[in-house]
Amino acid sequence: MAIFDDIKLGLEQAIEYEKGNLKAKKTTMTILPLETFTPDEIKGIRVGAGMTQALFAKYMGVSIKTVEAWEAGRNHPEGAACRMLALTRINPEFPVVSGIIAK
Repeated sequence: MAIFDDIKLGLEQAIEYEKGNLKAKKTTMTILPLETFTPDEIKGIRVGAGMTQALFAKYMGVSIKTVEAWEAGRNHPEGAACRMLALTRINPEFPVVSGIIAK
């Protein structure tokens, strides 16, 4: 009966909200801007996590040539790659503890 009661309560709350008798709960979140990384920082993150360029490329979901270009300063990571770099810099064990890389 717990599931039925939960559904019933949710429907009752939705009705009260539509009538203007109940304020909706809301959570405000702020997305932090993407960080940028220098070639030396990228290499330091990779080395700090104990990865070769080949393994790092697989972890990041890019080609080895892309990692080489990042570390040489010919190209720069964008979007999700910057988030992954930031998470890995904060915790070099992130690739393992997150389950992306198995030891």
